[in-house]
Amino acid sequence: MAASCVAASELLNNIKQISALGPKASYVVRAVSTTSPQCHAQLPQRARSAPQQLVGVVGLEIHAQINSSTKLFSGAPVRFSAPPNSLVSFFDASLPGTLPVLNKRCVEAAVMTGLALNCAVNRKSLFDRKHYFYADLPAGYQITQQRLPIAVDGVLTYSLLGGKKRNQVMRKNVTIKQIQLEQDSGKSLHDDVRSQTLIDLNRAGVGLMELVMEPDMSCGEEAAAAVRELQLILQALGTCQGNMSEGQLRVDANVSVHRPGEPLGVRTEVKNINSIRYLARAIDYEIQRQIDVLQRGGTVQNETRAYDSKSGETLPMRDKEGLQDYRFMPEPNLPPLILYEDNASLPTGIDACQVVVVQKIKEGLPELPSVKRDRLVQMYEILPEHSFTLVNEDGLVDYFEAVLKATKKEPRKVIGWVTNELLGHLKQQDMSVCQSPISPSALAELLELQETGHISSSVAKQVFQEMWRSPGKTARQITQEQDLGLVSDTAQLHIICQKVVDSHPDEVHAIRSGNKKVLNKLMGLVQKETKGRADPVLVRAILQKKTS
Repeated sequence: MAASCVAASELLNNIKQISALGPKASYVVRAVSTTSPQCHAQLPQRARSAPQQLVGVVGLEIHAQINSSTKLFSGAPVRFSAPPNSLVSFFDASLPGTLPVLNKRCVEAAVMTGLALNCAVNRKSLFDRKHYFYADLPAGYQITQQRLPIAVDGVLTYSLLGGKKRNQVMRKNVTIKQIQLEQDSGKSLHDDVRSQTLIDLNRAGVGLMELVMEPDMSCGEEAAAAVRELQLILQALGTCQGNMSEGQLRVDANVSVHRPGEPLGVRTEVKNINSIRYLARAIDYEIQRQIDVLQRGGTVQNETRAYDSKSGETLPMRDKEGLQDYRFMPEPNLPPLILYEDNASLPTGIDACQVVVVQKIKEGLPELPSVKRDRLVQMYEILPEHSFTLVNEDGLVDYFEAVLKATKKEPRKVIGWVTNELLGHLKQQDMSVCQSPISPSALAELLELQETGHISSSVAKQVFQEMWRSPGKTARQITQEQDLGLVSDTAQLHIICQKVVDSHPDEVHAIRSGNKKVLNKLMGLVQKETKGRADPVLVRAILQKKTS
């Protein structure tokens, strides 16, 4: 026992010596087990409770542009890439005497989003002015909902793939603190050549939903999965198109690190990330950067940072040590926003078309992504990870179900073609499902040829490749032109099988000795001779007879 104690003490001393080399020292400590509990009792307390590793803590603020034909408080149209300053009303330009008129569509979109995210929708919410100066904010303030937002206390359930093979669907939750309606600002376009800044107010006043997520995530992968799930929900609802490249969904990530059980660390805010892939990279980089700073004995600064996609780093923009005074005040030109539970709760004389009725919106909620995944698994008996892939790719569920309607092939066989062959080719060429050169009906025809025994599985893949290269040709045309149909001539197959058997005596001996798996090798050789056109059922029967 004494020897064990000495060995353990030496191990601890070695770890302390290595730790003294600094955070860049690379070392591996192998776990050591002992059957002597008394030895552990004699070790110092600090040795038994080594400091826990620093872990990341991530919260998100997401600005989703409401899918509406007009802006939040004016009748100016909303359209991406319109000529500069061509979609600006007098109110958007903040001309004196103009007043806001609330867009009912934007309110309905916020309510629908809140219901889909299991929020409590406030029957009364308030608008506030948030004062700050930007050149592209003509009024000098933004109309938002600081005191009493339209929806609070929601939950977003998202899924991500885990496990050793990343084929296990893990579900996690993130709390939605609040959803608030607010105006977007215009755009500042910086001209470095002429050293000037140009202002485009087309976006000024466009309706936004700001969704604030609590710091319930720990890494970039979780944050990216949560945002992707939110994007799918918004697209399913039709409340936001979610096109991040057009700025319709912008993410600010609040990142800090701490040891579990201890208070949260100082956070930094990584602003305006417009790609899910970049979001994951920016968060993971920022977590590691903060860990490196603390391990070197430094201090994490409370600051705003930007993600540089070229270098893969976050860069400082401005510090946040001085608390900015936004001088919030009630918006004097807008009364409280009142929502009604159902038609029965409407005051006498109020037209239901002029107000927002929560129950009516609730009844119109579409099938949400999580429900769709469960339906796909139950209806078609596919694996959960397959439903995850189908739902996460725009248009892939519709494509899959369209193929099923046109073929008798089992869903579990069709899913492989859709998620492996089709999706693999689309990813290689950076194409969306709607851009696929092979339509669902064309793929269904190919699968029918395989299912009815006209072509083998290897030939089916060969035909698929040709269909991809020549979109105008059908599977049947390609099969006939290249003579790819199954060889079912028994006499011809007997000759080929006999040739393979005669030239591989060792394999034949192994089969006759009881190793039946070797028969698959002989079948592969026959398929090679026939260029994949031999009927596998017939070939197996012939080979079994010749090797028995």
